[in-house]
Amino acid sequence: MADASDDAKDIEKLYEYGERLNEAKDKSQNVEDYKNIIALATSTNIKARQLAAQLIPRFFKFFPGLSGTAVDAHLDLCEAEELGIRVQAIRGLPLFCKDTPEHIPKIVDILAQLLIAEENVERDAVHKALLSLLRQDVKASLTALFKHIESVDEPIADDNRERTLIFIRDKVFPIKSELLKPQEQMERHITDLIKKSLQDVTGAEFKMFMDFLKSLNIFGDKAPTERVQELIEIIESQADLDAQFDVSDGDHIDRMTSCLYMALPFFLRGASSSKFINYLNKNIIPVFDKLPEERKVDLLKNLAECSPYSTPQDSRQILPSVVQLLKKYMPIRKTGEEMNFTYVECLLYTFHHLAHKAPNATNSLCGYNIVTGQPSDRLGEDFSDLYKDFTERLKCVEELAKATMKKLTQGMAQQNKTMATAKSDEEKANIKIQKQNATTGLRTCNNILAMTQPLHSKSPSFIGDKRINLSWKEAVKTVAPSNNAAGVKRAASTTNGSGNNGNKRGRGGGSNQLVHRAFEGISHGGGGGGGGQQGRGWGRRGRGRGRGYY
Repeated sequence: MADASDDAKDIEKLYEYGERLNEAKDKSQNVEDYKNIIALATSTNIKARQLAAQLIPRFFKFFPGLSGTAVDAHLDLCEAEELGIRVQAIRGLPLFCKDTPEHIPKIVDILAQLLIAEENVERDAVHKALLSLLRQDVKASLTALFKHIESVDEPIADDNRERTLIFIRDKVFPIKSELLKPQEQMERHITDLIKKSLQDVTGAEFKMFMDFLKSLNIFGDKAPTERVQELIEIIESQADLDAQFDVSDGDHIDRMTSCLYMALPFFLRGASSSKFINYLNKNIIPVFDKLPEERKVDLLKNLAECSPYSTPQDSRQILPSVVQLLKKYMPIRKTGEEMNFTYVECLLYTFHHLAHKAPNATNSLCGYNIVTGQPSDRLGEDFSDLYKDFTERLKCVEELAKATMKKLTQGMAQQNKTMATAKSDEEKANIKIQKQNATTGLRTCNNILAMTQPLHSKSPSFIGDKRINLSWKEAVKTVAPSNNAAGVKRAASTTNGSGNNGNKRGRGGGSNQLVHRAFEGISHGGGGGGGGQQGRGWGRRGRGRGRGYY
């Protein structure tokens, strides 16, 4: 009974101290009352400690000399065993900054550490407290919050880092228009914070940050080219385009290919593709044969899609490598081996767009006779053997494409008959997939024929416009801008219908498959998306360039 009486007295004392402080005109004279409130934060009575958690931050600003002692006592309440005490203490944390904003960085740091709370009510209190401070001083709060993502100066626990990322993604980014004011100044500030955080990220995290940056007004549709170029430079840095290339480094190949895919819509907006083009030319295409088969098709598709945006100088430099690769996959005669129609479609498309910008470069590569009046025309030299070889390959490709189209058309007719008699849903689904494959194959072959036909001329007109719609892309429609990884929705890609396996992994599901697979990693509410083996999506975060990307 004595213990219960003492507990009751603790509550009475707290009310007494609080009442005196409320009534005092010069509260700083009641320092003993505030000290006693702090002391009772260790009471054995749960309600007394909850009351202390309310009173300590309420009168905090009046006793700067006790600030350290008060915060320490309050932090102990935040770590109490009783959930009710912890929640009350967390709710009181923003009050430490209401009239003393200099404490915001420290309190945000404390709250970020508390994001790992497992109880929903407790985590909700942390979220609300952080949002309150973000609304009070967004710059100071964001700066403190992002320190739990930047793990350069000191290690950050992975679970705390991930919970911070999830909070930023789910709670901060959606209300950016409310928080980021003045707009341009604060959008620039959060951009700088994100740039610092990208030194060590997983694929899911990188996509999340890039999607957010794209949504900012400073990088919007009306942004000048230099702003768009800034986004490209962020992607280039992530792609490690200054690193020595090692063909056995699958992580780098995946990262570079996916980053090129993410860069495509920015090339469309006027950013330079030179660094990617030159890296492909010097490092990737020369060892194309040594790349993993499942990476080749993604690389060629990305190369095809960025070729319309290459400069004349870059086009001239990379054309020899592209022509050499094109000849490799365009047989000079029927050998009985399967031709990879997807590779040929990609390379023909790339060839046309590059040659359109540097037409006379094809004179010494394919034996054409294109006159521009420049010394690079090399009209006095005999390249007739090259022309004969190139056009014979074109004829062989055309014959194979026409034969394949005939088989695909016949196959589709048979599939229609089979569908009519199919009984099970599984059987119907399989037939539907076969028809989709055949349709994609027909689109591929039609594109190949459309691109080979003009190349038989001694002075061909190269295709440099949008008349060819690549087989893996949807028909061009007027749609609202999307927020996917590269701003362009891709149609489901299947095998090219010829029976080869070169495209079996392709770009299914409406996006580059590498990006799609890698970017599933960030979870909703804690815990990695990698089945518990490697954490966040792309594998373990390393330091600097040592991260596992896929």
